[in-house]
Amino acid sequence: MGEVIRDITISADGCSAGHHQTEERPFGDDGGDGSGGRLHAWMFDTPEENRAEIERLNTAGAFVMGRNMFGPVRGAWDRRWNGRWGDEPPFHAPVFVLAHHAREPRPMAGGTTYHLVTDGIAAALARARAAAGDGDGDVTVLGGATTVNQYLTAGLIDELRLHIVPFTLGTGTRLFEGVPPLGLDQLTSRAASQVTHVTYRVLR
Repeated sequence: MGEVIRDITISADGCSAGHHQTEERPFGDDGGDGSGGRLHAWMFDTPEENRAEIERLNTAGAFVMGRNMFGPVRGAWDRRWNGRWGDEPPFHAPVFVLAHHAREPRPMAGGTTYHLVTDGIAAALARARAAAGDGDGDVTVLGGATTVNQYLTAGLIDELRLHIVPFTLGTGTRLFEGVPPLGLDQLTSRAASQVTHVTYRVLR
């Protein structure tokens, strides 16, 4: 069976977003313009230096996505509204969105299909595993720290890939907030000019 993986960029003090998040500023007071510019500058300012980490971000067989990362789901599941990711999202696989209201699946250009799941994180993961296949298809959990913390608390993450950016936010949505103590086995660590990439095996 494939693994359940989470890639997440955090500040040096563990925040994946600042306070005052909005639809227009999904990363809130992130030390930049709120669009993730400072937290995620390593992807765009020095892409060649971080090519391996960038290329593996969207290689899973299926994805689970937090509702905030998808964007607000409008009441009528408006055909003009495709979430934050445009008409051709970068995932190219089934994406199971944690949501409050069920909708029909939404196929998108490029092979992404959104499925809204209303019966919890375990159900979303089970559907993603089935979609990824019974072989070695991995599932990636997408979303900010709140979503990841739910999966960590439930013991459902196998591998945690952190991209640690050298500045502090001081306050915000923090990874490991409210999560019981975990054992982590460090698998890899690589420092780049704007970020340090660390991969951990989450010990049961």
